[in-house]
Amino acid sequence: MDNYEEDCDEIRKENETLINEFERWLNDSNLSKKVVDNHLSNIDFYINDYLLYEDAVEAKDGANYVGMFLGYWFIRKAMWASQSSIKSNAATLKKFYTFMHSKGFVSKEEVEELHLTIKEGMPEWLATLKRYDNPSIENVW
Repeated sequence: MDNYEEDCDEIRKENETLINEFERWLNDSNLSKKVVDNHLSNIDFYINDYLLYEDAVEAKDGANYVGMFLGYWFIRKAMWASQSSIKSNAATLKKFYTFMHSKGFVSKEEVEELHLTIKEGMPEWLATLKRYDNPSIENVW
């Protein structure tokens, strides 16, 4: 556990480089500044908050954590969690891991699995959010 903070600091430095490269990649797609900024904010939260919350997980290893993030952690920890923010984060994660594949950091299979996880999980994640936001429901999960 002694190395946890050091590992996280090292990963944050790597993430800064990744985010800058991701920004260039998004800009090459001719997206608006607002859309690019939204994607950057979403991915920064995912790789620098969620993936480093309990363990020092590098972004390249983070594709497998998307279901827990969107279906549980984001709903509980992000005060701004809404149907549109869950969908927006899902879109960002798909773009980010497509970018990561283009850089050779993740496999095509990992990207395909992420897309499938999001497609299959989205209805339940949105239903969970609805239950979470309903004060009359005690057992949300």
